[in-house]
Amino acid sequence: MSDVSAGLLPVIPLDRDAATPLHRQVYAGFRDAILRGDLAAGQQVPSSRALASELEISRFPVLDAYAQLLAEGYFQSRVGSGTYVSASLPHRPGHARHPTPAPDVARQTSQRSMLYPAYDRLPWRHGWGAFGVHQPALDQFPFDIWSKLVTRHSRSLRIHTAHNLHPLGLEIFRDAVCSYLRTARSVRCDPGQIMIVSGSQQALDITARVLLDPSDEAWIEEPCYPLVRSLLLGSGVRPVPVPVDDEGLDVDAGIRLAPNARVAFVTPSHHYALGVTMSASRRFQLLEWSRQSSSWIVEDDYDSEYRFESMPIPSLQGLDPCDRVIYIGTFSKVLRPSMRLGYIVIPADLVDRFAAVRFAMDIFPSYLFQEVLTDFMRAGHFVRHIRRMRSLYKARRTALVDALHSEFGDRLEIHGSEAGMHLTVTLPENIGSTDSARGGVSDVAIAMRAAKEKLWLWPLSTCYSTTPVRHGFILGFGNTPEDQMAAAVHHLGQVLQL
Repeated sequence: MSDVSAGLLPVIPLDRDAATPLHRQVYAGFRDAILRGDLAAGQQVPSSRALASELEISRFPVLDAYAQLLAEGYFQSRVGSGTYVSASLPHRPGHARHPTPAPDVARQTSQRSMLYPAYDRLPWRHGWGAFGVHQPALDQFPFDIWSKLVTRHSRSLRIHTAHNLHPLGLEIFRDAVCSYLRTARSVRCDPGQIMIVSGSQQALDITARVLLDPSDEAWIEEPCYPLVRSLLLGSGVRPVPVPVDDEGLDVDAGIRLAPNARVAFVTPSHHYALGVTMSASRRFQLLEWSRQSSSWIVEDDYDSEYRFESMPIPSLQGLDPCDRVIYIGTFSKVLRPSMRLGYIVIPADLVDRFAAVRFAMDIFPSYLFQEVLTDFMRAGHFVRHIRRMRSLYKARRTALVDALHSEFGDRLEIHGSEAGMHLTVTLPENIGSTDSARGGVSDVAIAMRAAKEKLWLWPLSTCYSTTPVRHGFILGFGNTPEDQMAAAVHHLGQVLQL
């Protein structure tokens, strides 16, 4: 651990008026920091000259303190390298000596924080490998080109982008995004309507803050992306699950359940999680409901770039004559999730409200990757990468579908394989059940068991808000090579034992 926080100065309180000599105060400051675990074994400490300068004292008290710490075995010296916390000391986690609060002592948090569902580190959210959802083919990304662009912009920092505080994001990047959306997604917009955000989840959060008040009703798809439900619950909004069928969101059912809902959250191009594409008639019906009820529609277009059996489906926003659709997109699927870059296309009259909320949340987005991605798009690398990935994912999707048919026949039903980077399979009723009398087990229990064998199955039932639920799995295929797909599906068959 010698490279951990090398030369970092711990907090050493000095009292020049105290009776305790300065060298004993420096000694005690280091010793206590080591015993608390604030300084780790093998960690380098500042030189005596640097520490004396930092503390604004003579070097002699520091030399005396270091000598005592060396003599007692807290420090060790390495010739030509410096002074380190002794590597032979046992590992002590930070603040290990702090008392744990008694369970009967009230430690209050806000009521709002209690509205959010608990965060569980579920294995299918974080495991990397076969069937992992939201995992692109990272080995196919043009990192050489990307690295050169990052290096160029890191070395040639412009004052404008280093100091610009615009909550909508970098103007040249918004212009590039606007051109792409107009051409590829039939989105009606100009750069002034685009806000750059840290992924689609922040886009949904900002949108909910602008459009919804506590106790408002909002339509969500049933099933739906779980984090949509979480952020609405945390905002005090009442999510109204509206069933999804083969044509997408059932608008008639939504009107029966909550005719005056303020917002409808939808994924019309590729429903999450069943993969349905909303039909034209349902799209126009949804837009008409929005117009008549003065409600809003939030279109989450999270992976529209990848469609395999037809041309990409035009956006719902592009069909809207009343500017009541807020369009959300992300670069996570095309590039990589950790980049945290997405965007919102905002109706012109709402831009100021969105900007006010964004500025209060985190002022403005980081600019480096916006500059890099601007060049990446303008030079044609972005479009070429999408085309390559569309062909690659189509092959991997086909390999997965073929392997599922070969392994399971008609025992699994496949949904949503026409687009995106995942498809969904539903289990037979006697398998997808928690009714022990019928010998069934839940998809969550199966997914937990599969994770121990490095298969990352996202349980479909976790996407439902109400009962009954359908049991099955969302299977990502983006990061599994075509020639490894059959083996992965065979492994899945051994886990399911259908």
